[in-house]
Order: sequence, then structure tokens, then C-alpha cells
Amino acid sequence: MSFLITTLIFVAIGVIASLCTGICFNRGISTNLFHLTLVITATVCCWMMWAIVYLAQMKPLIVPILSEGE
Repeated sequence: MSFLITTLIFVAIGVIASLCTGICFNRGISTNLFHLTLVITATVCCWMMWAIVYLAQMKPLIVPILSEGE
């Protein structure tokens, strides 16, 4: 359930950042589109990094090898 909640948090952050960028840096349609593209790309990249790290911890590729004494 935490994967879905954190994904929704990233979506909310992306929407808020897009709105703030549109309001604070309003310099024309092409510039606003460029800023929106940068914000969406940054949000998706941050989410993908988090998702890969989160999912990699669920089923690690390297299994620890225990010695006989443990």
C-alpha cells in the first residue's frame, strides 16, 4: 500500500510544482511549455529512482550466504 501512497504523493508534488512554475514564471506559451516539460521530467525521474530502489529491496538479487557458525 505504501507504493501507491508514495506514487500519489509524487503526482501531487508534480501537479503543485507545475502550477507554481506556471504562476511564478509566466513568460509566454513556449517558455511555459518548456518549464512544464522540465518539471514533469524531473518528477518522473525522481519517482522512477524511488520506485527502482523500493522495488529492489523487495526481492534482492544477491542473497547473503550464512557461515556454519551462524
